[in-house]
Amino acid sequence: MTSDVACPWCAVGVHALERALAELGADVPVTLTYAPFELNPGLGPEGVEAAGYLKQKYGLTDAQLAANRQHIRERGEAVGFSFGERAHVWNTFDAHRLLHLAGLRGRQHAAQRALLQAYHGDGRNPSSPEVLRDAAAAAGLDAAEVDAMLASDQYADEVRQAEAQAHARGIHAVPTLVIDGRYRVQGAHTPEDYAQMLRRIAAQAAGGAA
Repeated sequence: MTSDVACPWCAVGVHALERALAELGADVPVTLTYAPFELNPGLGPEGVEAAGYLKQKYGLTDAQLAANRQHIRERGEAVGFSFGERAHVWNTFDAHRLLHLAGLRGRQHAAQRALLQAYHGDGRNPSSPEVLRDAAAAAGLDAAEVDAMLASDQYADEVRQAEAQAHARGIHAVPTLVIDGRYRVQGAHTPEDYAQMLRRIAAQAAGGAA
């Protein structure tokens, strides 16, 4: 899944997909990995106030922004995720470096969930070293290894390369789920829709009926 920690629909999509995979169980084996995407790559470390930034970026009125946020809250509740107050928007590049490390250690999904909760649930800064360390601890990553990464530019090139690959493949919005390198599913879907898509693709891959 190509995603960004700053994307509320990614929080919905991750939790919906998690439920779909639990429903499918061993019938449809899936290895889930996360590829980086930055919605706000130009933001500095101080970030910006969320409401004004989002209204300007997407051309929204106050009423439209409120309606969008309410819709996202309802979609989150439907898959067991509670959105909190997100009053600020920050850069997420270091969060993606942490996710890259977590992927190398087989802990990427846990790190992704922890980062989504930190920002979308608790309103914390996902670029803050303290928040990144807390997410790493929740995911079971080695603290010394995480500290060494945060004190350097380790995995920066890998993240930038992966982001460039996503853009080269025509991915310009998240979440985008790429299955077997061939099938692309954009947007946050319901658990039922994800499960149906994965069953159909698995059947096609096995030569069965769609």
